[in-house]
Amino acid sequence: MDTEEQSARGGAGSRSYPCPACGAAVVFAPGSDAMHCPYCGHEQAVVAAAGREVREHGFDELAALPVAERSAPAGGTHTYVCPGCGAHTESDALSLRCQFCDTALVADASAAERVRPEAVLPFGLDRDAAREALRAWTSSRWFAPSRLKKVGEAETFRGSYLPHWTYDAQTLTHYRGQRGDYYYVTETYTTTENGETVTKTREVRRTRWSPASGTVGRAFDDVLVAGTTHVGNEQLDKLTPWPLEEARPFQAEYLAGFQTVRYDIEPEDGLVTAKERMATVIRSDCRADIGGDEQRVSSLDTHYSALTFKLMLLPVWFLTYLYAGTSWQVMVNARTAEVIGERPYSKVKIAAAVLCGLALAALITFLVMRR
Repeated sequence: MDTEEQSARGGAGSRSYPCPACGAAVVFAPGSDAMHCPYCGHEQAVVAAAGREVREHGFDELAALPVAERSAPAGGTHTYVCPGCGAHTESDALSLRCQFCDTALVADASAAERVRPEAVLPFGLDRDAAREALRAWTSSRWFAPSRLKKVGEAETFRGSYLPHWTYDAQTLTHYRGQRGDYYYVTETYTTTENGETVTKTREVRRTRWSPASGTVGRAFDDVLVAGTTHVGNEQLDKLTPWPLEEARPFQAEYLAGFQTVRYDIEPEDGLVTAKERMATVIRSDCRADIGGDEQRVSSLDTHYSALTFKLMLLPVWFLTYLYAGTSWQVMVNARTAEVIGERPYSKVKIAAAVLCGLALAALITFLVMRR
């Protein structure tokens, strides 16, 4: 009997994980494969479900879903019944903590989602490690206010899993364009030297263009696209790369103790973005195939086959802090410790740097004039 079968409890369609030693709710311990009790310290391994593996899905599976289910929007709310205090909480998250007693609650993903998660990249950094990554980040920021370096010590991090789609595809692309090859010609010109007109020669580079066409193939694996609009794509892209090869088959235990955002971008819509990212790579392949010194690609005709997708959950530590009356947000990749975010600038430090620069320029000018 696995961990979920022997210890899960909660409201309809949701579960929590009671500690076998003291009865309190256990949570997933980042950087391990275990559930940890924050009260008595008991740990129990996350037991992999027999036969569970990460599976890719074909788009024909989406087409086969019942019409009512296909037309239902992603998201919606789920009612959690806390086994600790009995409170009822409605939320659109797949996992959260009870707002009254802090019990970790996890929804049944199979019942809540049109497409259930296939894989999860578990939290690898705990709060202390995320705080240390933030300290290193703030210390390296030029012109950061001195008080900014104390943010990591005082603020609270919030751990969340964010939904992402991954796409695999075999592509075959027929292209047309031009190949540019450099050649040099000798050019005669006149110039004035010492008041006299002289004739000189120089080598001038020209480009000879010729038609080019061909076919390139490319296999794409795990093209990553955010499945949520709650965080901007530009921000999430800065958290890459993710060690996707370290992902595990989805198990609800990994979510216990963290908030899990549900996807609100459908896999069909994510595919549009994935194809745009594939097109950038394909265009580069075409340029390499054309060869020469310069290339022009005028048309691409790409055929896709073996197109599959899956839903994956990726871990992020969030921190929103208040500085000088303004809210600033920072995100930490909970596997690689990559930190991105907004930060204030110290006007005093910038002004001091400008004054130092001006003083240095004046000193150099003075020394040069004395020679």
